Amino acid sequence: MYKPPPPSARRKNIEFEPLSTTALILEDRPANLPAKSVEEALRHRQEYDEMVAEAKKREIKEAHKRKKIMRERFKQEENIASAMVIWVNEILPNWEGMRATRRVRELWWQGLPPSVRGKVWSLAVGNELNITPELYEIFLSRAKERWKSFSETSSENDIEDAGASVADREASLELIKLDISRTFPSLYIFQKGGPYHDLLHSVLGAYTCYRPDVGYVQGMSFIAAVLILNLEEADAFIAFANLLNKPCQLAFFRVDHSMMLKYFATFEVFFEENLPKLFLHFKSYSLTPDIYLIDWIFTLYSKSLPLDLACRVWDVFCRDGEEFLFRTGLGILRLYEDILLQMDFIHIAQFLTKLPEDITSEKLFSCIAAIQMQNSNKKWAQVFASLMKDNKEGDKNHSPAPKS
Repeated sequence: MYKPPPPSARRKNIEFEPLSTTALILEDRPANLPAKSVEEALRHRQEYDEMVAEAKKREIKEAHKRKKIMRERFKQEENIASAMVIWVNEILPNWEGMRATRRVRELWWQGLPPSVRGKVWSLAVGNELNITPELYEIFLSRAKERWKSFSETSSENDIEDAGASVADREASLELIKLDISRTFPSLYIFQKGGPYHDLLHSVLGAYTCYRPDVGYVQGMSFIAAVLILNLEEADAFIAFANLLNKPCQLAFFRVDHSMMLKYFATFEVFFEENLPKLFLHFKSYSLTPDIYLIDWIFTLYSKSLPLDLACRVWDVFCRDGEEFLFRTGLGILRLYEDILLQMDFIHIAQFLTKLPEDITSEKLFSCIAAIQMQNSNKKWAQVFASLMKDNKEGDKNHSPAPKS
């Protein structure tokens, strides 16, 4: 009759035990219960061996995965280090002559080394407004004076109770305080008491005084925060003001509906060209670009994508301009096309409002690279200009006839 070996003998030969509870299948039953039959004991031994083998496979697979990640990380760090040397020693000292070369553009596409990112962004955005650090200090002083007088005369609740309009409240400096707490909430540095809280407050307050015609609009805090993470205070303000003065950003932050519609219409031309199946799916639900694009454009993807990935989008946006913002949007739609095709209106809107957190730069940029920004031999700027021209001609045709 088969007699199972004692527990001590069994355990000595076990080289790998996935879980202590897994081995319980080999244990003898308590004395008050019938003993296992030979067949049952053999079956349990086989099942246990299979579980151990499976666990070993998983462990080996995980070990290979960890090694692969470490190799990729090491390679990435090496690439960043070598790229940094090129940027610092060759490109930045000869910026105007080299920025548009094929070699620099290809290097730019791969992502800027964090140590030169802020400098490259500043140079790429430019300073057409001729803002100086001294001018920033002047507007910051004005903002502080307004904060002081505001806090002395009224409270946050008073504004709400007074029935002020949304536009008035967005133009007020007080709204900035409310919005900062919602900016990268997982990063303590921007929360009250954090090292960058006051800095973000200062940059946004100074801008509100510098551009009262635009005022403060929700979403600006994310853009300012990303710049503050990469630039000194005054340089961040200069880049921020100039960035928001670009046609696309100005149209969105001033809520110029006519211009926004042109951007959406241009986006749809390339949407239909690149992703016709998904385009028709969206059309069948009357799902228009404003539902998902507004939040992406307002924050330049810094709210929608992981911060490191958003910064890489910013890198190429600084290289290619507004076109790349919309190309990124199409890249996201391409990446999740198969999933989106299975969804209805509500689920699509929810999905695009909160994108998966595991989105990687490799996958996204692969999809962005596959997007062709050309329609009937017309590039983005040409399609946009054509729509603007059609709109102007339409306005002329619908204008009232002059009185005789």
